[in-house]
Amino acid sequence: MLLLGIDTSGKTASAALFDSDRELFLAQSTVYTQKTHSQVIMPMVKDVMVQAGKELSDLGGIAVANGPGSYTGLRIGVAAVKALSFGLGIKCCGVSTLLGLACNNLAYKGHICAIMKARGELVYTCIYKSDGYCVEQITEEQIISQDELAEFLALNIKEAMLCGDGAAYFYNTYTSSAFIIAPPQGRLQSAVGVCLAGISKKLSEPGQLEVSYLQKVKAEKDLESKNK
Repeated sequence: MLLLGIDTSGKTASAALFDSDRELFLAQSTVYTQKTHSQVIMPMVKDVMVQAGKELSDLGGIAVANGPGSYTGLRIGVAAVKALSFGLGIKCCGVSTLLGLACNNLAYKGHICAIMKARGELVYTCIYKSDGYCVEQITEEQIISQDELAEFLALNIKEAMLCGDGAAYFYNTYTSSAFIIAPPQGRLQSAVGVCLAGISKKLSEPGQLEVSYLQKVKAEKDLESKNK
């Protein structure tokens, strides 16, 4: 099956095309961009398909990072995938951004801690265990303070690879021989990780695809405050 992966959850915009039968990435593109994802993601998807010599009609499914991450970026990515899936008559799936980050580094054998910036001293995080070929989630996805995460890792995890846009700051702040940091190519969100995570998920109808923020968006908070 040809699986298209899309990630617009952070500063990077990324698209990749994965042939699951051959376990081969036919094309991939990732850009750290200052533009809005709505400006770059569809041209990037078209370019990836052209470079691979494939048509959109060849796709068997689409996977997209559906959170946590940038509210606007996530909505753009999910909306784009819904539109493509409806238009092509194919199924899709949402992939945790944190899982995608872990899958970017699945060649590492051991614990992988994905850390994404949230707000203030808070981070989105989840810990996985990799055998070098696949990853297993061992904690819940959560939004916690960096101090809480450092304490949890110190008490429960002997050694961990850190990845995500919050990894470098965490690594430099909580210096420990138990931490190693993912190399630059595996540190930020990528559609490669989305494809690797998505290939083991069940595809569903596009109408079922939703964003997972892990925290309430401002509009929800304002509405709750108004109703109190």
